[in-house]
Amino acid sequence: MAAIILAAIWGVVMMFSGIFTGNKATAKYIAVTGVLVLLLVNALEYYNTWRISFDVNNMLKFTSFGTVFNTIAFGCTLIYFLLNGKEFEKVGKDVYEYFALIFFILCGVAIVSSFNSLLMLFLGIEIISIPLYILAGADKRNLKSNEASLKYFLMGAFSTGIMLMGIAFLYGATGSFYLGATNTTGLEPMVGIGLVFVLISLAFKVSAAPFHFWTPDVYDGTPTVFTSFMATVVKVASFIAFMRLFDDAFGKSHGEWQLLIGIITAATLFIGNITAVFQQSVKRMLAYSSIAQAGFMMLSIYSLNTFGREGLIIYAAAYSLASIGSFAVLIKLKDYSVEGFNGLAKSHPFLALMNLVFLLSLTGIPATAGFFAKYYVLIGAVKGGQLWLVIFALLMAAVSAYYYFRVIQAMYFKEGSPEVQPVSGVYKVTLFVTAVLIIVIGLFPSILTGAIYL
Repeated sequence: MAAIILAAIWGVVMMFSGIFTGNKATAKYIAVTGVLVLLLVNALEYYNTWRISFDVNNMLKFTSFGTVFNTIAFGCTLIYFLLNGKEFEKVGKDVYEYFALIFFILCGVAIVSSFNSLLMLFLGIEIISIPLYILAGADKRNLKSNEASLKYFLMGAFSTGIMLMGIAFLYGATGSFYLGATNTTGLEPMVGIGLVFVLISLAFKVSAAPFHFWTPDVYDGTPTVFTSFMATVVKVASFIAFMRLFDDAFGKSHGEWQLLIGIITAATLFIGNITAVFQQSVKRMLAYSSIAQAGFMMLSIYSLNTFGREGLIIYAAAYSLASIGSFAVLIKLKDYSVEGFNGLAKSHPFLALMNLVFLLSLTGIPATAGFFAKYYVLIGAVKGGQLWLVIFALLMAAVSAYYYFRVIQAMYFKEGSPEVQPVSGVYKVTLFVTAVLIIVIGLFPSILTGAIYL
């Protein structure tokens, strides 16, 4: 509860700080302070040392699973601010407002990790989405940014309408918005229809096929600094909402909708990976690879067992850290094409080494967090009873190695002199810490999996 309240309050603080502080650079430090406060209160609530309590009529349910995810989301946001805070100034003049919108998004993230009512799910998703429509169009001088904002708004509004229709069917069938009301064996017709509508809406939010078509254009047109946040913290928050809804509201009828999730998962893996192979822009390649990574995270929804839940938590950390780091390196380059990375290892060996760790984690190479993230969700799918899906996912993981290794090949085995913006000491230290965290989680995944059972 404290995280929800403080994230909203700090968003307001950021807006008013812009009025009283003329220095744009100060915005980053105020934002970093805010995230540190969120991490502190989240830790206090996790260890039950201090908490804010309100009677929310059981519409929110706070668990260690949700609190651990909040810690991951806030920690990744802290790294994101430290790496990219200065880049906000290059997007436009409303720097304080950009930070404020991200804090409002974090408020929505904290809601979707703890909702116990369909109404709170709707509010959390919308609190996340509406600021993103604004951030997508933040670069008003760029027509691609304006187009991205409009496309995102139209698709978001459409998927929200579908979600409300699904919620209406579920309420009509049970007379209740609480998740437990629909968690029965066997699907009544109205509950089944509501489930399909809500599934379609959440598939839009996480860019799962065949509802992924908005993702490449929106990610490509959005200012890169905001694409980084949109493709990581926001995406994994939507998956946490997905997991909690289907576990708590439809868990007992798992066998009746599992095959549908399996088909969506296979389509997402295929479309994301195959299309990423043909991309020449690294930014667009990362957009398509985010669709492919969504396919792997869908495996946790498909299995809906202990390995699936643990795998989603590891995936949330592994994917967010690696993608934020990879985007942070990309932002420093003038040329976003694969050729733009040619010779990076010779001219900037530190950046190349850090990017190597991030790309290896996204590929799922052992000793990185990405390996155990994929391992857990695949084991969960095996125990879910569909070996064909696991074999197909492994084949798609092999395909993903091709397009990630293209960038690695360009950095280490091709000649070139890429134009790179100056990097600060804080940037280098943060990038190094991010890479270390990926290795630590890759070696000791129990740090996260054990924490959700406290």
